[in-house]
Amino acid sequence: MSEKYLHDKVVPFESSGRSKKEQVAEMFDSIAYRYDFLNRFLSAGIDTRWRKKAINLLKDIQPKQILDVATGTADMALMEMKLLKPDKIIGIDISNKMLEIGRQKIDKQALGEKITLLNGDSETINFPENSFDAVTVAFGVRNFENLEKGLSEIRRVLKPGGKLVVLEFSKPKTKGFSWFYNIYMKIVAPQFGKMFSKNKEAYSYLNNSIQAFPEGDAFITILNQLEYSHTSCKKLSLGICSIYCASKQLL
Repeated sequence: MSEKYLHDKVVPFESSGRSKKEQVAEMFDSIAYRYDFLNRFLSAGIDTRWRKKAINLLKDIQPKQILDVATGTADMALMEMKLLKPDKIIGIDISNKMLEIGRQKIDKQALGEKITLLNGDSETINFPENSFDAVTVAFGVRNFENLEKGLSEIRRVLKPGGKLVVLEFSKPKTKGFSWFYNIYMKIVAPQFGKMFSKNKEAYSYLNNSIQAFPEGDAFITILNQLEYSHTSCKKLSLGICSIYCASKQLL
């Protein structure tokens, strides 16, 4: 599948000749040590509530085997283990520095036998088809180098009847709030990113990738075209964030 969406071409470092995937890995490696702090700080802690809402949408299928794509520092995987108590969670990410921090957090909670983190990305998931009851992606689909290829690969490894839950930033539509949000994302977040992580580009990329991402109905259309079923979108916090759900049809 070729690049079809504007967000596929949005990269952290415009002057770099490297691929989006390579740039994203480099970016997250550089901010890994401050990533969790900045998530809590820039979202005033609300990102934790967003994750919980997304994970609770999997309770109806009681998944035993979960894949967490773009797992980062394993926040999503750790919360999934707490709320869903599956037999096994595999987390994959392209940033080794983020994975290192995630493994430290997993070891601290003595969950090494339950949660395994591996280097890997959405476009080449090294598991057989029909491997997982559920797949989650929290704030990661914007970073896919090829959106359709990544979503197709996720569908491949889902078991029939399995469920995909995507948590992703979106753009608020309420006029007054939208103005405030745009100022915050264009100016405030990059400045705090520069102050705390020494990497302003990472938080400028955050806003640029949100602006370019095919959100809402557009993302649902993509899922439908890729033969997912039972697709839905739920807006959170005045539209700052959205939860997308989709299933793999039963055979």
